[in-house]
Amino acid sequence: MASKESQMTATLLTSILAAVFGSLQIGYHTGNVNAPARIIEEFFNHTWWSRHNQSMPDHSLTFLWSLSVSIKDFGALLGSLGVKCLADTFGRRNSILIVNALSVVGACLMFASKANESFEMLIVGRLVFGLFCGLVMSLNPLYIQEVSPTNLRGAFATLNQVSFATGILLGMVAGLETVLGTKELWAMMLSLSLIPALLQYLALPFCPESPRYLLINRGQESQAETALWRLRGPSDEVFTELDEMKQEAAHTQSALTVKEFFTKRSYRQPITIVLIVNLGSQLSGFNAIINYSTKMFDKANFDEAKYLTLGVGAVNVAFTLVAFFLMERAGRRKLLLTGFLCLAVCNLSMTIIDSVLFLVPELRSLQVLVVFFLISAYEVGPGPISWFIAAELFDQPARPIAMAFTSMLNWGGKFMLALLFPPLLKLCGAYVYLLFMTMALAAFSFTWRRLPETKGRTFDDIAAEFRESEGIPLHIKTGFNTFP
Repeated sequence: MASKESQMTATLLTSILAAVFGSLQIGYHTGNVNAPARIIEEFFNHTWWSRHNQSMPDHSLTFLWSLSVSIKDFGALLGSLGVKCLADTFGRRNSILIVNALSVVGACLMFASKANESFEMLIVGRLVFGLFCGLVMSLNPLYIQEVSPTNLRGAFATLNQVSFATGILLGMVAGLETVLGTKELWAMMLSLSLIPALLQYLALPFCPESPRYLLINRGQESQAETALWRLRGPSDEVFTELDEMKQEAAHTQSALTVKEFFTKRSYRQPITIVLIVNLGSQLSGFNAIINYSTKMFDKANFDEAKYLTLGVGAVNVAFTLVAFFLMERAGRRKLLLTGFLCLAVCNLSMTIIDSVLFLVPELRSLQVLVVFFLISAYEVGPGPISWFIAAELFDQPARPIAMAFTSMLNWGGKFMLALLFPPLLKLCGAYVYLLFMTMALAAFSFTWRRLPETKGRTFDDIAAEFRESEGIPLHIKTGFNTFP
């Protein structure tokens, strides 16, 4: 009991909280553009009129607004490519501090766009901020998992998603016309992410670097031991953890190329797991609900649909907190399976309700409940786990590449869905949710057959399972296909 209590030090908690200020910024800029969309479109049109003395054509306005919204996800996709280089060159903590500058620059450009009457500055600002998103949503779980003790690793990694969901809710609130989503204040609203960015600059430099990075990547044993003492406090666990890291360092190569990552036999199974879990998560309907919930509720003739969208944000936060408390009790595998199965049921229900809503308008209240249940199913399992599972399945040399791969899959899925959902909805109507149901069921099936439980296991223990199973299907190994 004493050793477990000693792991919960002030330095450890400060390190985790300082890191997740980055995901708070990302969530804020995910949730703040929905409500003031009409006002910002008017700014686009006004800027065009001042330049050309005529209104912007409707198709151009639609394109520019769609570009403004989706360019962040495209920037994140590009930013993912730099994760390995930064993480291995500058370290996990220092890399987070470096990329935080992109957030500051992006927010300043968005803020200055109104004063300069330049919608181009707004678009470029969101692109620069997108680069930050792609980098920090990989660097954060990487740092958090490497500084956390084994028995709290999943729960602390979930705090990244808690912070992200909280940012979405704060962005939704700030974007309301009754708050900052007005003609006069929308630019200030876009700049508020500078506050957590500043807080991160004030707190994170005083937090230790990842001990695993210092020992395994840099060979700096004394610095790694010092960092562990700061993170764990006076505890025998420090020596146990140091021994575990030394054992991992003894049978891992010092450097790994991207080509080696994708061709090494022992990485094939975890790469496939990461691919299926992340695509299943991103293409299971959650992002469509988050992006288009206001329009969905408007279509169902709800008064003040934007306040129902706030309910979506509140449920989102509540169930990331549920995931935080369940992660080390239920384990990753159970939560993923439960989440994917519930997402499939929710998407089937959405198809049925949306198909008959015009005949039975009373079902609109049930539609809201299904939306809330879908959000909760995503956040209890697939949402948070998809972002950090790669960090648990790979050894130290492969972990930065695996997190970059995770980020590309997540942001690529978001970008693709942002572009394709509106035309798919127009083409397929309510049946579009059947596509999401199919993805959720495919992810459930694969998770059931192939995903090992990683709860309470050291990084080296997990990696050893894959090293021993080169060319052997994991689902036939004892213990991989059962709940703990």
